[in-house]
Amino acid sequence: MISRSIIPFVSQRNVFPGSGTQTGVGDITQSFFFSPKAPGPGGLIWGVGPALFIPSDADPLLSSGKWGAGPTGVALIQDSGWTIGVLANQNWSYAGEGNRPDVNQTFIQPFISYTTKDAWTFTLDTESTFDWLNDQWSVPINFEIAKLVKFGTQPVQFQAGVRYWADNPNTGAHDFGARFNVIFLFPTQK
Repeated sequence: MISRSIIPFVSQRNVFPGSGTQTGVGDITQSFFFSPKAPGPGGLIWGVGPALFIPSDADPLLSSGKWGAGPTGVALIQDSGWTIGVLANQNWSYAGEGNRPDVNQTFIQPFISYTTKDAWTFTLDTESTFDWLNDQWSVPINFEIAKLVKFGTQPVQFQAGVRYWADNPNTGAHDFGARFNVIFLFPTQK
């Protein structure tokens, strides 16, 4: 089993006229992938399982206010420093604030990356979301550079990048943005 937790810290301003600035934790995504221990034919690595969506109870402009769940899956191949694959999930809301809109969205993340022998990684991906209730795409294209380091025995990856919004609803982000990630890795060997 592979556990993947996404706890976004968001800072945004003027998402619509008069909205001001919000900073805080956004909705949390907790995924569990059940995967074979060894790659399959052709080096295919894959996993499937549930994804849970947990409202952050932060500022209403940072959270959907809804609990959600659905399936998730990932498939990738790795060869000579290259990683190519796709991650996807579907989120249906099932509880939460009654005055907030329901959620029915698909997330698709195709990615390609190259990792050097000294643990630098260069990635191109998109984290596209389709909102089935409003028939709208959000399509950011990301380029990121990451470095894996160790603090004692704890591996941590620092990642910075730029984002261009190729498509988004009028009320969403536009043009260019930036991102910074800190990823803690907890590998285990059995």
